[in-house]
Amino acid sequence: MAFSENSEPSSPPLVFTVHRKEPELVAPATPTPHEIKLLSDIDAQAGVRANIPIIQFYRNDPSKEVGKDPVEVIRKALAQTLVSYYPLAGRVREAPGGKLLVDCNEEGVMFIEADADVTLEQFGEFKSPFPCLEELLYEAPGSEGVVNAPILLIQVTRLKCGGFIFALRFNHTITDGGGIILFMLTLAQIAAGRHEPFLPPPVWQRELLTARDPPQVTQSHREYEQLTPTNMIPTDFAQHSFFFGPSEIDAIRRLLPDHLGQSSSTFEVLTSYIWRCRTKTLQLDSEEEVRMMCITNARDKFNPPFPIGYYGNCFAYPAAVTTAGKLINEPLEYAVELIQKAIGEVSEEYMHSLADLMVTKGFPLFTIVNSVLVLDTTPAGFRDVDFGWGKALYGGIAKAGAGAFPSANFHIPYQNKKGEEGILVLVCLPSQIMKIFAKELDNMLESGK
Repeated sequence: MAFSENSEPSSPPLVFTVHRKEPELVAPATPTPHEIKLLSDIDAQAGVRANIPIIQFYRNDPSKEVGKDPVEVIRKALAQTLVSYYPLAGRVREAPGGKLLVDCNEEGVMFIEADADVTLEQFGEFKSPFPCLEELLYEAPGSEGVVNAPILLIQVTRLKCGGFIFALRFNHTITDGGGIILFMLTLAQIAAGRHEPFLPPPVWQRELLTARDPPQVTQSHREYEQLTPTNMIPTDFAQHSFFFGPSEIDAIRRLLPDHLGQSSSTFEVLTSYIWRCRTKTLQLDSEEEVRMMCITNARDKFNPPFPIGYYGNCFAYPAAVTTAGKLINEPLEYAVELIQKAIGEVSEEYMHSLADLMVTKGFPLFTIVNSVLVLDTTPAGFRDVDFGWGKALYGGIAKAGAGAFPSANFHIPYQNKKGEEGILVLVCLPSQIMKIFAKELDNMLESGK
């Protein structure tokens, strides 16, 4: 499969100029309530106190939107969308004890209008990470941070081919991937002039994930064990994406017993394979514990299920835990079964126990020692966001890492230049071992281990 040659031969980096107008604050189109809204105890944890970038590339389609300017269309639709999503136009504040709240004050979302002297074709294949991200999603002064800053930062960049790029950065304390896609789809529905109520209205109801009184930590949350690193934690990280098409995924499934290869999800199979490769590449002591934490949506784990329009954080980081030696030396099925077991632990009680843990432990960060986070964004539908010019050529996460924690991987739906649909796995690793990891991806399949 030659993962070490996963990208095109090296070429000079794309250089282009972006002309940006002064950032502006876009407020709701009509007055909205001025009030204080409490965030949930899941929202307030240290692991989500970060800003997450999304990027969408769109081709020009004159047959659909003759003479319309995507900047103006999206800016106007944004103001209308913020009427129902009005907390996003406010500011996050921190209360005593670490709890978070939203000051719904209509201060507005930061919006940047831009033009770039480049065409979509010049980008080549659209693959995250995007080295030019800072040009396409400008960190304007005053937009930094999570508390007392704009909750959303949006930049719309026109291209000289007539296409455009929509880039968005969201404050993770307010919403998760499932929530931000609801917001984006609503924004796109309004921008495209689709008036039918296809989408559910936004639902706040953060009290659904507020700690019980008194708190009762009833589950084992190994993802929050506080460990002391035995080695120096790297500070220099590299990001790279690896494409797994149907043939690569089938080849990995063939490493598993028939029943497991057929019953396991693509996410479980790929995550297990990459976890083994990563651990082998890091050359850890065989007795060191390693963790793979799979970000798991819990909306459907409740009875009754959460409201469809709920856009707060409703997920857990269940951890598959083993030693480096066992992970490397056992067959791949060992890792798959560990991951399946961890994901299966997430339940309604698990989430209530997690909220209780947050308040009793002071909203801690998840375990970072020998840990990696992974998120499957394939069900989210970022590529389906259509502002009126058609669906996105690429839509989704713009870079790996999660806030101050770089070791986060993402699975992204992707079509390569051959037209194959597959999964783009965005990986973040210490710089000095990324090439070794790429070779290991090949070696493990070739050896059949």
